[in-house]
Parts: sequence; structure tokens; C-alpha cells
Amino acid sequence: MIKAGAVKFVLSLFASVFLLSLASESLYAIPAFARKYRMSCKTCHLAVPKLKPYGDEFAGNGFELPDQEAPRFYVDTGDDRLSLIRDFPLAVRMDGFISYNDFADKRSDIQAPYLIKILSGGALARNIAYYFYFYMDERGEVVGVEDAYIMFNNLLGEDLDIYLGQFQISDPLFKRELRLTLEDYMIYKINVGDSRKNLAYDRGIMVTYGLPTGTDLIFELLNGNGLSDADAVRNFDSDKYKDVMGRISQDIGEYLRIGAFAYYGRERSAGNVNRAWLAGPDLTISSGENSRFEFNFQYVARRDDNPLFVSAGAAEIKTRGMIGEMIIAPQGDESDVFLAGLFNWVDSDIDELDYKSLTGHLSYMLRRNIRLVGEVTHNWANDTNRLGVGFVSAF
Repeated sequence: MIKAGAVKFVLSLFASVFLLSLASESLYAIPAFARKYRMSCKTCHLAVPKLKPYGDEFAGNGFELPDQEAPRFYVDTGDDRLSLIRDFPLAVRMDGFISYNDFADKRSDIQAPYLIKILSGGALARNIAYYFYFYMDERGEVVGVEDAYIMFNNLLGEDLDIYLGQFQISDPLFKRELRLTLEDYMIYKINVGDSRKNLAYDRGIMVTYGLPTGTDLIFELLNGNGLSDADAVRNFDSDKYKDVMGRISQDIGEYLRIGAFAYYGRERSAGNVNRAWLAGPDLTISSGENSRFEFNFQYVARRDDNPLFVSAGAAEIKTRGMIGEMIIAPQGDESDVFLAGLFNWVDSDIDELDYKSLTGHLSYMLRRNIRLVGEVTHNWANDTNRLGVGFVSAF
């Protein structure tokens, strides 16, 4: 149970953060795309960074609004084969929190800034776009570049897109970077044994194709070892293998989407090979364009045949996990208050990977690009609680 003193401590902190933020209501800043098109963040976002369906469509179209693209966005050099963005788009995201955690006697903690990102993205030319961000600070460390890719969209006049670069393998499922909660989607991050494979970041190629029937097909070809450094001969991939992931999803009416994915990869270490299989279904139930309600579900089953890379006596390790997420916006994108709940469950033959938590989240939109948050998570795996208040900002 959460101690009464801890609750009073966190509530008093939340009140302090809220009152201090009210004093800075005149702060006005807009992210790069809103700045370019002179439109509100709510055009694409429900609450920063959560996207609405229109925002997904905008990103899938190479960060372009076709009816608003004009030569004024590019420098006129007299060379019609040169595309130079007139105002290079930059944006910043900065989050900070004050937390209470009753695990290992670590009580209160000031976690500000928790992260600082420098983001940039946009159209380089018709049907060619880019996106990247640099983690200047994440939990006290300079991380470097995570998402970074070039995108070719609407190839052959079809809804066919190709991404080349760094991205999260799980992006076609549910995007970790766009969740409202501080609590993560844990099954996407799990590394089994000494395996380097998970559903987070990797380098590769992603091909997406949308059919008029509301069916989306996605294929990924990946290095399979995450964002490791290049070796002495400038190779990022640490072995001769490549991994593959395929996904299919289908819209059923306006309010339901169902999907499934499968992933297969091999990796070598110390002369031994591990083979990993991951697969599972997912679904989204939503209230449609009004964005007042959304429920997301993901199940992942994983098998590794030698994740400890032993030369003899290898045993298959089974891991499975689930995500259940609910988001409520009472007035849709006009809401000042947002509610979210997230359930995480991981069960593995390696007991240290077991995880089960329930998170409750409350957001208040001080401005369209400044969100105050309060969150509580109970973790049954070690019977601990984490509470936090803070802010999420984009400008």
C-alpha cells in the first residue's frame, strides 16, 4: 500500500508545480510543423506528444499538407532541381518530474530535466522527407541520435512508402515515443539473456503499403543488434545475419483496427547462434475522429533457442507479454484534462524479466504545448509504488 505521508508529499509537490506553472501562462511557443504551417498543435496532436488520426496521416505523407505546399517554403536559387528549406525546422522537447519511489529505500527525487530533445523534420522535395532527433539529455546522459531516417512516400503513385535509417521496430504497432505516460511499454524493451534483440531501436529499411480496403502491409529488414557503434571496418551489424519483421492490419469500420505481426532474427556471439521468434496480435478501439476515447491492446509471444550463447546444453527460453492502454479525452482535442491507464505484464522463463504493473495518469493542458502530469504506478513484481508529478513541453 502507498503510505499516507508519501501521498501528502506528492500532492503538495503537484500543487506547487501547478501554481508555479500558472505564473508562467504567458509562455508561448510552437513546435516546428505548427510554426511552418501557422496552425495549432491540436491539428495533429491530441495532447503532446500523442497523435490524432490526422497527425498520423500528416506524418505518413512526408510531413506535408499537399494543399499548402508552395515555393515560399524553399529558397529560390534559380535551380529547379535544388530544394533548400527556407527556414530550417527545429523544435525542442523538455520534460521534468519530481518523483517518489518506495523501492530500495530511494524516496523522493528531483528528475528535472528528465529529457531534452532537439527535433527536426520536414519535406526535402515532393515525396521525399526526413526526420531525426538528438537526445541532448536523457536521465542525466547524452544519448545521441535515436530516430533518424529518410522517407520516400507515394512511390509509383500508390500509398507506398520506404523508410531508410534508424527507427523503432515497434513503430508500426504502438509508438513508444508518443505515449502519454512516463511508464513505458515494457514488452517492447525486453532483452532475453544476453540477446541484443528487442522491439525498440534498430537500423534498417521499412516498407509500408496501404490498400484502398483499409489494409496496411508493412515489412522491415533490420540489422538486428540495435543502435550499436560501427566496428573497425565501419560495419554497424555485428554479424552476417539480417532480421525481418512483417505486419498486417485492417480497419473495421471507423472505430476498430486489428493487426498482427511476426519477427524472426538470428545473432551470433562467442561463436554460438541464438534464433529469436516474436509474434502477436494487437487491436485499437477508438471513438473515431473526435478522439475522446482510445483503447490499445498488444500481446507478444517470444521464443529464444540460445539467448545465453552456450556451446552445449542450450535451453529454449519462452517469454510473453501484454500491454493494455486506455486514453480518455472528455472533449476530444479541446480537452484540458486527459486520463490514461496502462497495464504492463511480462512473464518469462528467466524470472528476473517478470514484470506486472498498473499505471494511472492525469494530464492538464496548461497550454497546447505545455502539459502538467501526475502519475502513479504499482509494480506487483517487487511490490513497489512510484508516484510522480511534472511537465512535458514542446517548443
